[in-house]
Order: sequence, then structure tokens, then C-alpha cells
Amino acid sequence: MWQSLGNTVIFTLISTVPLVIVSFLLAYLVVAGLPGQWLWRLTFFTPYLLPVSVVTAMWGVMFANDFGFINGILQHLNIGQVGWLSDKHVAMWSIALTTVWWTVGFNFLLYLSALQNIPDQVYEAAQIDGAGPWRRLVSVTLPIIRPTTIMIILLQILASLKVFDQIFLLTAGGPDGATRSIIQYIYDTGFSGYRVGYASAVSYIFFAIIVLISLFQMAVVSRGRQEHK
Repeated sequence: MWQSLGNTVIFTLISTVPLVIVSFLLAYLVVAGLPGQWLWRLTFFTPYLLPVSVVTAMWGVMFANDFGFINGILQHLNIGQVGWLSDKHVAMWSIALTTVWWTVGFNFLLYLSALQNIPDQVYEAAQIDGAGPWRRLVSVTLPIIRPTTIMIILLQILASLKVFDQIFLLTAGGPDGATRSIIQYIYDTGFSGYRVGYASAVSYIFFAIIVLISLFQMAVVSRGRQEHK
């Protein structure tokens, strides 16, 4: 159980951080006037509309050892093959990369909405005060969208803690249990190991953790709304 819980925490960390950073950067580029905004919005959000089976099938082919697209590039560059899904030190990173590509569009839309709601007068006032682009980003943009950032982080933590589909379809928890999440541990224990009582106890504990995080999220969002009234 502890290995699966540790795997879940690791996945949460290595997927949440890039998802928050990348989604903000994409939204900021679009709001800053990137040419072809509608095309970029469609490009960034489309992967999120794909079912998990399609996403994992596509990335599974790209990660394949012998005929995979990524290893093909490495071979062309005279670099050795990498066991993207078969190496226990790399597999979780590969799953995190797949997850970031798949779900970054949702956070992108949240950030895009928050950035578009910032009044132009705020930036104009900062510019009059002599603030450059970097200072406006750090002192104006980031503080204003802080509630959105907190909400995205908490939503991503909740989603990452409940990860199952992409791990099960890409590695089935392997190799050697290196990517097995706590949800898959509960599933394997109850339905494969026939230890239903123990699996139920673990699921109740995990459910309590999710509830506590959800309550914390609600409190943070409520506080953010009160501060902006």
C-alpha cells in the first residue's frame, strides 16, 4: 500500500507543477496577442476532448521501444533507446508527460478566462508608473489571478490523487509496481486479491483524505471570493 501511495504522491507532484506552469504560459501568450488566437485555443484545448483510450493508445505507440516515434528519433541521433514505459525509473515520468499533454487544455481555459477578466486600466496605470512587462506580470497579473491559480492547483491535486485510467492502460501499474497508484492498489486488492474488507478500509481512508482536500479547496475559494468583493 505504501509504495502505491508514494507513487500517487510522486505522480501528483510531477504532473501538477508542469500543468500549472504550462497552462499559464499558454494562456498568457494567447492574451498577449499571439497571432491566430482561435487556432491556438483550439490546438491547446483539443487534446482534453479526447477519450483516455485514444490518448493512451497514441502515446503508447510513441513510447514503444522498437517502433516508437520517440525512440526512432533517438536512434537517428545515435542515442540509445529508452524504455519509456518499461524502465521503472522513467515510466512514471512518461505517464506524467502524457497527462500534461492530455489535460493542460482545461487549465488553459481557466487561466485564459482569468486573464481576460483583468481590466486594461490596471495595466495602463502600472505602465504609467513605469512598470515594464516583467514587473506588470509579477506585481499585477500574478496577484490578481492568485485565486484561479490556487483553485487550479487544488483541482489538479484532487485529479492526480485519483489517477487510474492512463496508468492502467499504459503500464498496468508496472514495471514491478513502480507506477501502480493507490486507486489501482485498491482495485487489485479487492478484485484480484479478493481481500474486499481490506480494500474497503483503504478506500475509506483515501476517501477521507479526498474529502479533507475538497473542504480545504472550498474554504480557499470562498475566502478568495470574499477578498475580491
